Amino acid sequence: MIDIGIATLFPDMCEAFLSESIIGRARTAGAVNITCRNIREYTLDKHRRVDDKPFGGGTGMVMQAQPIYDCVTAMISELPEGVKPRLIYMSPQGKTLTQQLVKELAAEQSLIILCGHYEGVDKRVLDELDFEEISVGDYVVTGGELPALMLTDAVCRLQDGVLPNEDAYSNESHYNGLLEHPQYTRPEEWHGRRVPEVLLSGHHANIKKWQDEMSVAVTREKRPDLLEK
Repeated sequence: MIDIGIATLFPDMCEAFLSESIIGRARTAGAVNITCRNIREYTLDKHRRVDDKPFGGGTGMVMQAQPIYDCVTAMISELPEGVKPRLIYMSPQGKTLTQQLVKELAAEQSLIILCGHYEGVDKRVLDELDFEEISVGDYVVTGGELPALMLTDAVCRLQDGVLPNEDAYSNESHYNGLLEHPQYTRPEEWHGRRVPEVLLSGHHANIKKWQDEMSVAVTREKRPDLLEK
């Protein structure tokens, strides 16, 4: 079972998502352990401030090193003896999150994910704690919570006991380098469009062959760069 800690200014936002649906049920069943920690609880400022103006000028505010450091080190100290967490800072400057990286992260015993806000965080705390930076894409959002939740969801799905079996994720897009084949459900005909006959045949070998062929065709149409890889 993986242990995931999220250091954030908005723990309630994270808890609202992580308490629902598949991940919520997995937490209740004990398949994953996820905690959300409020960085603001660790500030030494009497007004509970965690940010200040950036040196060198510019707009916006920067999250201070001290509250982040104290929050993350407290989270580390609460882990079982001998467990060394992988520290991740969600940042648009980081390496892009891919399914291959998700599989790598899913094999870790523990992850601690830092959510930045405002103009980011003081770089000194990233260097001090040796954070690695991961991005969910080449765009910027208002805070690290949504990216952190995306990473957490993707990692949790690969843990034993979260999904019914390995087939529930091993046939999906990107897991094996290709996009997934098209999916259909009842009714057999909708708005004059029929489900491909092969899927109604009950012939498992023919269905598997069709699915494999369509996976390649969909990848060629939508993401030809994946085929090149």
